[in-house]
Amino acid sequence: MTDSPAHRPSPAGPSARARALDEALDWLVRLQCADAEDTRAFAAWLDAAPENAAAYVEAEALWNGAPLQQAALQMHQQQRRSWRRRLGSHWKPLATAALLLVGLITFGNLPVRLQADHLTLVGERQRLQLEDGAKVLLNTNSAFASDRRDGREVARLLQGEAYFQVPGGAQLPLEVQAGPLRAQVRDTDFAVRYLDGEAQVRVQRGDVDLQGAREQRIRLSAGDSISVGPQGFGQRQRPDMHKDLAWVDGRLVFENCPLSQVLAEVQRYYPGWIINRNARLDGMAVTGNYRLDQPLQTLRALAHITSAQLHEYPALVILN
Repeated sequence: MTDSPAHRPSPAGPSARARALDEALDWLVRLQCADAEDTRAFAAWLDAAPENAAAYVEAEALWNGAPLQQAALQMHQQQRRSWRRRLGSHWKPLATAALLLVGLITFGNLPVRLQADHLTLVGERQRLQLEDGAKVLLNTNSAFASDRRDGREVARLLQGEAYFQVPGGAQLPLEVQAGPLRAQVRDTDFAVRYLDGEAQVRVQRGDVDLQGAREQRIRLSAGDSISVGPQGFGQRQRPDMHKDLAWVDGRLVFENCPLSQVLAEVQRYYPGWIINRNARLDGMAVTGNYRLDQPLQTLRALAHITSAQLHEYPALVILN
């Protein structure tokens, strides 16, 4: 039923728009290091007022626009210019955003960057070859380093995901480290995912000797998978490697998977925010095979098969 004019919300005036833009700029800063609670709060903020979504789009355009990036660089070089006067009342949040932008462009996750030899952006993959002949495929948003210790190659996955192909014939095994995980490998193919302090190992070929917390040890064979956290090993599992390692071939494969989990995985490859504002969609089962280098097309396909509405903004996708 259509609202009568007397019951329609009054149009947002200049003060409401200014308020929304200030809050949107704050959200741009907050979302750079967001957790699940921040994401839920952001979705609630979008719903709170009709002008908020438009303000976020405007703020995101300012964030990514050439004037702001140029201003950020000038701030980094400690040069004072007249852009502060042009930005007017939005100077403070934009200055904060600019400073953070400089940090992201120049340093990103500083502790990781200081240790990493190789980094991948969101949605990017990179192929490497170690001195001992092992091949490494870095997945999206990953950090990796390697060096030699006592004549042995040591590979360190600092964050993200990597697939290792280790040939036979080396005198010493390759050592792989990822948080609490230590692995010794020869003549094997396996993957390691290290996110949120927990490592997940999936063995596709050969055997992998693992060491976890408190000197725990276990050997995995082809088809095995196990998680390794600060408290030690989880339960050995036998997952569907065709699905779990589909990313090695550039695919994302789901079979009767809840949409909430599908969106979480697609989020790893999408350089922006994915917000689901319809909780009823979370549990819908999804089966599909998608290209991981086309996350937006994947989201469009998911919206189609779930009959959801998809709203696309710069660096932001909302499902209703």
